[in-house]
Amino acid sequence: MNLSKRMQAVLGSCFVAAALGAGLAPQARAQTVTVVMQAGLRVLDPVMTTAFLTRDHGYMIYDTLLGTDAQFKVQPQMASWTVSEDKKTYTFTLRDGLKWHDGGPVTAEDCVASLKRWADVDATGQVLMRMTDSIDVIDAKQFRIVLKQPTTLLLEGLAKLSSRPAFMMPKRIADTPSAQPIKEFVGSGPFKFVADEFKAGLKVVYAKNTDYVPRAEPPSWTAGGKVVNVERVEWVAMPDQMTAVSALQSGEVDYLQQVPFDLLPMVQGQDNLQVKVLDTLGAWTYFRMNHLHPPFDNKLVRQAAIAAVSQEDVLKSLVGDPKYYKTCAAVMGCGNPLGDNYGEDWVVPARLERAQALLKEAKYDNTPVIVLQPSDLAMVAAQPVVVGAALRKAGFNVVMKAMDWQSVVSQQGNQKAPSEGGWSIFSTYSILATSGDPFGNTTLQSNGVKAWAGWPDVPEIEALRLKYAQANDAAERKQIATQIQKLAIDEGVVAPLGQFQIPAAYSTRLTGILEAPVTLFWNLKKAAQ
Repeated sequence: MNLSKRMQAVLGSCFVAAALGAGLAPQARAQTVTVVMQAGLRVLDPVMTTAFLTRDHGYMIYDTLLGTDAQFKVQPQMASWTVSEDKKTYTFTLRDGLKWHDGGPVTAEDCVASLKRWADVDATGQVLMRMTDSIDVIDAKQFRIVLKQPTTLLLEGLAKLSSRPAFMMPKRIADTPSAQPIKEFVGSGPFKFVADEFKAGLKVVYAKNTDYVPRAEPPSWTAGGKVVNVERVEWVAMPDQMTAVSALQSGEVDYLQQVPFDLLPMVQGQDNLQVKVLDTLGAWTYFRMNHLHPPFDNKLVRQAAIAAVSQEDVLKSLVGDPKYYKTCAAVMGCGNPLGDNYGEDWVVPARLERAQALLKEAKYDNTPVIVLQPSDLAMVAAQPVVVGAALRKAGFNVVMKAMDWQSVVSQQGNQKAPSEGGWSIFSTYSILATSGDPFGNTTLQSNGVKAWAGWPDVPEIEALRLKYAQANDAAERKQIATQIQKLAIDEGVVAPLGQFQIPAAYSTRLTGILEAPVTLFWNLKKAAQ
């Protein structure tokens, strides 16, 4: 081992010891699960961002009115419901035993306030509000939603897994305007957020909520009983991926949410470790362009960017092993019922001549393209590098802007021009389990400045999304989804980069880890050493 690597090992060991709290009693260690998540958590408000890390934080401390099980069926969670004969009036009744972490009872008034804050910014919630006639509190445990017309979108939206689930909060917190971050993190979920141990970007601690009353049904995705079997879950950030893998091998941490593909050989085949893809449906990766400012306020320039990039190049760089990835042009997912491959002839391979011709037709004037480049999250670090290189080859003036992932998350909402500190392109990924329809798929929201980061303004897509919500026939919905796919590609709403699966690794001392499209920490147990 050379001096540099020896120093890295020493520094890594010191960091791990400091992060984990060296000297913990064996019993305390047995009751604490230590996890390295995809990055360090900084954004705590699950309404302010669609970031998966904040979503996972939300599932720790908040609960949802409804859940989704492994058969994609909507199930009661905090509440049950009845529906009128005309399918327009839904009455929700909170179950017994629901308490906020500060001891107060969960009320219908809290839930209505939470729904309104969520719906103000969520892609599904915004459309639901347009289809809603009224939301009224009946009493402490019941509230009513009256629709203007029947739609399955109401239950689907309240049960959505990601991104930006409809988490419930106390009214005093939910009354915070949706554009402002909340300052208290009080939920009613299975874990409590330990505020005095939070270190932004470094460490988050969750304690078992001893007042939580789980449902009686077996756990299935976000439905069923959320039974907590450990006292604490600690998320710790590691300075680099090698340090995290080394800490898992030595037993200093219990669980790696994501194992970088190039480091998989280090954890595979070890007797004390389990390597498993917990989300078997997998994810799709893509890049997003800023439609508000040059050069991507021009549709032809957006098309040129899509044509310039090879999905195979991206996936080879990101994943490497073909058994974990496949190319796909479908915005709503290859293999999903609504998946459609329109555009695959120029979305999947790089079409350099097409890209250059489009730039010429658009009279591209060498405006700089600011590409956000996260440095600390393996699952999104490779994409911007490959995208940036491809765009340069096509004739774009590319400027890479390096930062950590949580800074990218914070920067995503910046609507300033790239020349004034904004951005032009960022890359990320979404889970296929929630990307298979025009509402679960956040990228398809196309109502301008109210849309998700990138802010596409395509009224035709918004009209089709509403038509989809109003339709109950599967064949009609499929036809609408096909039209949306074509518009999404032609308008450059999103640029698909292919599909992949992400392996996790964890100690064999952990059992009961749930297979799900989101990372869940109820049900698991940790055996004593």
